[in-house]
Amino acid sequence: MESASDVASRLVTAGYLADPELATVVFLATRMQRPLLLEGEPGTGKTALAEALAESLDLPLIRLQCYEGIDATQALYDWDFPRQILHLRALEAVAGGNAEGSVEEAEKSLYDARFLLARPVLQALQQSPAVLLVDEVDRADDEFEAFLLEVLSTWQVTVPELGTVAAAEPPIVVLTSNRTRELHDALKRRCLYHWIDHPGLEREVQIVRSRAPEVSETLARQVVNVVQQLRDRDDLLKPPGVAETIDWARALTYLGTAELDLASAASSLGALVKYREDADRVRQALDRMLTT
Repeated sequence: MESASDVASRLVTAGYLADPELATVVFLATRMQRPLLLEGEPGTGKTALAEALAESLDLPLIRLQCYEGIDATQALYDWDFPRQILHLRALEAVAGGNAEGSVEEAEKSLYDARFLLARPVLQALQQSPAVLLVDEVDRADDEFEAFLLEVLSTWQVTVPELGTVAAAEPPIVVLTSNRTRELHDALKRRCLYHWIDHPGLEREVQIVRSRAPEVSETLARQVVNVVQQLRDRDDLLKPPGVAETIDWARALTYLGTAELDLASAASSLGALVKYREDADRVRQALDRMLTT
């Protein structure tokens, strides 16, 4: 990619509208071969950016979903124990119970590359160029964060039985965080950083029209207008993200709604809000919001 505008243009082809600041930091991350850390509220398009980046560059997207308790094994590799057992039995059958071969050689053959199950980080190093998405890194614990920092600094890992695996070229790495906890400064220093906020009205209308072209301009604008009002409230357990906006607009279109009204809005709230309390609050406020 030659420039930030080139990044923005490529992302558009994958259905992702990036503002100039985001396109610039993506361009810099690829040029400087630095991981890109994206923070922001859920549903603001952090994961979608990595997906669009991979699609626009025609690169494989390798996703590592973080969660509490994840460790390096889940990110790096494991051994295919069932295949190793089959291999041992095959060796025994061939030897016919009178094996003269070395036990040491048989054991060594169990740790061949063909029995290695590569997990996302190792896959990214082996397959690079690729886009490695480390999703919701804030859900992992401190030890895993330290492991990531080491890999992202050296672009290589060591499998004791096989040796060191190094990337031919560093993968494009996108880390996302919903900021459920603060990440360590050391990891942040290794990355370029960008906060993704909810888009403004006009940009969100453009996003809806881009991702769901079947939605009319009128309906998209009405839907986004309501969603933006909901995000300004402070009593919702989970304000709708961009993904929910698109889902709601699509749902209304599937219901044959040309213009948003109270009945169609109320009947399709399941595409927009995900908690009963939120649904009750939104339903009570719909009449006022539709006239705003």
